[in-house]
Amino acid sequence: MAQISNMMLLLPEIILLGFACLILVVDTFSTDPDHRITYVLSQLALVITISLVFYLHTGATALAFGDVFISDPMSSALKAMIALYGLVLFLYSFEYLTKQGWVKGEYFVLGLFAILGTMVLVSAYSMITVYLGLELLSLSLYAMVAMNRDSASASEAAMKYFVLGALASGMLLYGISILYGITGTFQLNELNQQILQHSEQTGLLVFAMVFIIVGIAFKLGAVPFHMWVPDVYQGAPTAVTMFVGSIPKIAAFAMAMRLLVNGLEPLMTNWQTILIILAVLSMGIGNITAIAQSNIKRLLAYSTIAHIGFLLLGIIAGSQQGYAASMFYVITYALMSMGAFGVVILLSRKDFESDLLEDLKGLSDRNPWFAFIMLILMFSLAGVPPFVGFWAKWFVLKELVASGFIWVAAAAVFFAIIGAFYYLRIIKLMYFDKADETPALEATAQMQVVLSLNGIALLIIGLSPGLLMALCLSSLL
Repeated sequence: MAQISNMMLLLPEIILLGFACLILVVDTFSTDPDHRITYVLSQLALVITISLVFYLHTGATALAFGDVFISDPMSSALKAMIALYGLVLFLYSFEYLTKQGWVKGEYFVLGLFAILGTMVLVSAYSMITVYLGLELLSLSLYAMVAMNRDSASASEAAMKYFVLGALASGMLLYGISILYGITGTFQLNELNQQILQHSEQTGLLVFAMVFIIVGIAFKLGAVPFHMWVPDVYQGAPTAVTMFVGSIPKIAAFAMAMRLLVNGLEPLMTNWQTILIILAVLSMGIGNITAIAQSNIKRLLAYSTIAHIGFLLLGIIAGSQQGYAASMFYVITYALMSMGAFGVVILLSRKDFESDLLEDLKGLSDRNPWFAFIMLILMFSLAGVPPFVGFWAKWFVLKELVASGFIWVAAAAVFFAIIGAFYYLRIIKLMYFDKADETPALEATAQMQVVLSLNGIALLIIGLSPGLLMALCLSSLL
């Protein structure tokens, strides 16, 4: 019976894995050049996964398979968000791939395996499970970035991503091996107690912790481990860039929570200090460098780096409310990022990526509605009240001040003001500059509806942020 219970806890992951393997076989024998059956089955897999997550959610915490897998309110909430975002991502991606004329079934199969990796990572309660989930996610993303074999920039981006990712994974594994050598356990629930019992080896424990933080910082894209972010964002196809910039950030947040909060909480003072340095550098370099960008994908890459700095602030606060604020931030940021890349896809055409800031000129004249959607997205990313980005920043800053890190909060506000410039510049281009040419938008009704809902959802959450914040708090208390 215990084994059946274990299998039930992993049912969403098992079903998703089964669908991914089935879709791989179906796509291999499919003769449809548009791979529509692959796309439909992938969406069906995610719908069933979401349904199972809700069906199995009891609000209680349960461990499975020798305490290496945990089902708790945080994992359920994040898995539901990941699968839901996967649905939206696949819809945007199918639109983009169809426009560009190179729909590949492998994109959806690899996307499902990446989503499976994030779900394993979210529920990991052993350092080994964390590593397995991370590698499943990372290997899928490397292949997705390199999928357009005819693009030299995509191949170059994939090579950089793979080499640096392998280095970061090696460092994470090295840190895990040192921790195991000291404590004799991979289990996160036992690691806290073992660290307290080995307090005389604090120096060596901190040494191991540094390597683990390097692995987390790389997946988040925090400075100084951000070198891959601009090149991958610019070089990869827009559909892949959108994927890399959304769901993996949620996984990286969960990874930080599991390793640092669940596993290394006795070393909180040490990892807080390191995260403060990473956060301030990320906010500073990300916002300042973004100002000089003329490519919107590269601009959004540096914007991501800056937002990761803000995301870390809630974890630095070291309280349940701070962790909930970071969870709120990563959920809303992923939605904002998807919407921004969705607009880039909307403006793209066959053999035309529409990835320069100049391509946004005069959007209000071409299509006032989607100019308004982009305005919501930019104001949200900039943190202008009452849009959702303001509340995301407000919640993390409030908890940071409550924990006594006032100077860090002041630095964050300073860099947020700098960052507002390049978001407002995009709005200026849309509303006050005239386009050199005004081709008609090529988008299906489905794409237009989902992009509209994406923007409206951000507006609604911004007008009533308490509901999502209450969900995040209840998931962590």
